[in-house]
This record gives sequence, C-alpha cells and structure tokens, in this order.
Amino acid sequence: MLGGLRASAEPLTVTSRQITEFKPGSDHKLFGKLEFLGGISMTSPNSLFGAWSSIRFLPDRRHFIGVLDTGDWISGTIERDQKGKLSGLSGLSIAPMLDAGGRSNAPKWAMDAESLAIRGEKIYVGFEQQHRIDQYPLKDFETAKPERSLKLPFPVAELRGNQSLETLTVSPSSGPLAGGLVTVTEKSLDNDGNLLAGVVDGPASGAFRVARHDGFDVTDGAWLPNGDLLLLERRFRFSTGVAMRILRIAGKAVKPAAGLETSPVDGEVLLEADYSFQIDNMEGLDVIDAGEGDLRLILVSDDNHSILQRSLMLEFRLLP
Repeated sequence: MLGGLRASAEPLTVTSRQITEFKPGSDHKLFGKLEFLGGISMTSPNSLFGAWSSIRFLPDRRHFIGVLDTGDWISGTIERDQKGKLSGLSGLSIAPMLDAGGRSNAPKWAMDAESLAIRGEKIYVGFEQQHRIDQYPLKDFETAKPERSLKLPFPVAELRGNQSLETLTVSPSSGPLAGGLVTVTEKSLDNDGNLLAGVVDGPASGAFRVARHDGFDVTDGAWLPNGDLLLLERRFRFSTGVAMRILRIAGKAVKPAAGLETSPVDGEVLLEADYSFQIDNMEGLDVIDAGEGDLRLILVSDDNHSILQRSLMLEFRLLP
C-alpha cells in the first residue's frame, strides 16, 4: 500500500478443487443441449479475490482477462490435468482499475465493473451505477486509465442503478453488425418488461430489446462462430435459491429495432439449472473454439465476497 492506495498490480494465489459432477451424486454428463466437462471451486487467502463479473479469453484459449465488480482487473491462465479437464489457475494477477482521473481508489459505486469485451488492441468495460462503457488499451491495461467513454444506444436515464450494463460483447466482424459492440442490461426494462439492449457502435448502432422470462436476469453473453448470441441468465428467489439459464439467440435477430412495434429478441434455452446443481451466482460467460466443431462454454461465478457463496469456474461443450 502506498499513501493509502493499492499498488498497481499484485500476484494472486488461488487454491482450486476440481468439480467432476454437475449434478452431485450423478455421473450424468448431458444437460439440456450441453455436455458438462468439469470445473473448479476456487478460494484464496487474498481478500480481494471474488466478486467475478466477466471473463474473456485471449486467442491462445488459455490466458484470460476478467473484471471484478469491486473495480479490479484479474488476469491469468487456466490449467488442465492429463485428461484435459480444468484443474486450476496460474500466473494470476489482480490490479485496481483506474478511473478517468487516473485514480485507483474511486468508490465502488463509481467503479462497479460488470461486463467486459476485447476488440483488437482495446478493452471495453461496462459499469453499473455510474452507467458507462469505458475504453482501455489492451497493452498495459492494468496501469492504464480509460481513453474515452462510448455513447450508449439508449438513454442513461432509463437504466436502473445496480441492474444495467451487465453484458458487453463484440459481434462477429463478418456478420451484419460488422464487429460492433453489443450490450444487454441486467434488469433495466421497457414498459412491457423487456430488457433494454443495443448495438453500441458500428454501421448498425441502435437500441433493441430482449424478452425476459420467468424472472431471469441477463448477466453475460458471448457469440458463437456461426454468429448466434449466447446469453447467461440468473434468477434468485428466497424460496428456491439461485438458478441459471443459458439462452441461444439467432444472430440475424440481433439488430436495432425500427420502433416499439418490433418484437423483442428471444431465443432457445440450452440449459437451465437450479441450486441442486453445482452452480452459484453465475455472472461470466465466454466461448472457446477448440477447433473441429468443439465449442466450449466457460462460466464464472460472483461470490459477493460471502462465506455462504463460492467462486466457481465451469466448462461445458455445446452439443452439435
């Protein structure tokens, strides 16, 4: 600590325990339209670890960058055992995100990082409470302050304080959105109860809506190589606990709406799981293309720095 501020970055030690069963007590591997490949439950003596909001893998499919909703970067490498199953994390680093003034000690409400996207040599982060999307350089991102804030595709006044820019993705460059950033809100709703969403930039920028069902809120998203969009959803009820769902939306449906008469975007449920499965507060999702049609989904959870919750990383394969 220097003058009450955290150093720019510090190494992070995490202990991982492998998860071999998605449904405890069952060796079943197929759930919905996904195959469970394995996972890890993570703990750390460092109190900064946890509250994981989003994860994005680099082209080597091993190194990743993520954000914590405490306003921190996390980066490292996934490790696998001899069978190719997730076994742990290595080379971990955690660093406070800098605000526009170059400060690393801004209050949480100003640095509530919830979503993350990487495009070329830039990183984009979506923040709640002080709603914005900030652009950072990929090079030396841990010590960089944001270069600019992007214009949102919908009025900021329509966003809910702690339920806004939960998803930020880069659309396929060869698709109709031409690599534009796409955001979906967690629970900022229109008058009909649909989620506010939009294409942030590019030739097709503008707002659209996503249908909301059964009390599920969107927490992250990622694109498939064929141009379809996956959305990770979460629901919490005191009576039943936490549940998660993964939705697949046809890529051609994701486009700015011509008007309120346009139907909200909707899709197909690939997986739904409640607290009887190995899940927690699932908030981050990314897709890894392992080649030859082997598409992996990796999810991470936000433990809210609570002793009652867990930091998990789960891996699934998308069935053909």
